[in-house]
Amino acid sequence: MIKSPKLGLFPVVSAVILTIVVVATLYPFVHMIAVSLSGDVYVIKNEITVWPKGFNVNMYNLVLGDPKIWTAFRNTILYTALGTAISLAVTSMGAYALSRSQMAFRKSLTMLIVFTMFFGGGMIPTYLVVRSLELVDTIWGMALPGAVSTWNLILMRTFFAGIPKELEESGRLDGLNDIGIFFRIMVPLSKASFATIALFYAVSMWNNFQLPLLYLRSPDLFPLQVLLRNLILAGTASSGDVTRIGGDNLIVEESLKYATIMVSTLPILIVYPFVQKYFVKGAMIGAVKG
Repeated sequence: MIKSPKLGLFPVVSAVILTIVVVATLYPFVHMIAVSLSGDVYVIKNEITVWPKGFNVNMYNLVLGDPKIWTAFRNTILYTALGTAISLAVTSMGAYALSRSQMAFRKSLTMLIVFTMFFGGGMIPTYLVVRSLELVDTIWGMALPGAVSTWNLILMRTFFAGIPKELEESGRLDGLNDIGIFFRIMVPLSKASFATIALFYAVSMWNNFQLPLLYLRSPDLFPLQVLLRNLILAGTASSGDVTRIGGDNLIVEESLKYATIMVSTLPILIVYPFVQKYFVKGAMIGAVKG
């Protein structure tokens, strides 16, 4: 008879800790969904935990019926798509250049880039630079100031450095220059790394509200996160139409906030299943090789 292997203490403790972390992470999210889908009477009585009572979608109708939400959605998608594309292009080309041993001043440039992980110019000097470039209150003010993340650059550089040199040499024998090697050899071999870094940038830009607060002035350019922040801080609906739902205004506004949070969060969560197969592979290859 084959005996089943005996579980040690470490797997059991790890499973318990991870279960606690998962529950602590998911509970607020599930609670917000339950409150946003519950009737105002049950919310007023504070009877909602993880399951909605008096199921209705009034709050979502109110949120999705506000034209400001759709304008903010459009802006957020535009900033995320444009910013991710620019960041991915600049980061990948910079990482490829730094991964080549024949590049002049490679170590010095790498040290200068790593230096920015610990020290920065500060908010005011950065704002002055952006203003001098006339990027304030433009879509480019959202895409360019945060175009490169030092961590993502180093991660991708490590990945490129782990690709066999023989592939580069074979490309040069076929008459390719550095640009041709990058686009025809490196990029096709780095799909997992590109997908991972793109996800990092997209999530960061989707959730970013600091850059819009600093560089945007026109409400028509505000992304979803700024609208959500203003709603939470003000405690009132942007449409001013909360009282028609009934109940205590404060509680109804809380439900409205939760519904808005769900509307702003779900789209970026939907992206995860499509890049999940690349996520661990791309991150670990970049971390282990080199």
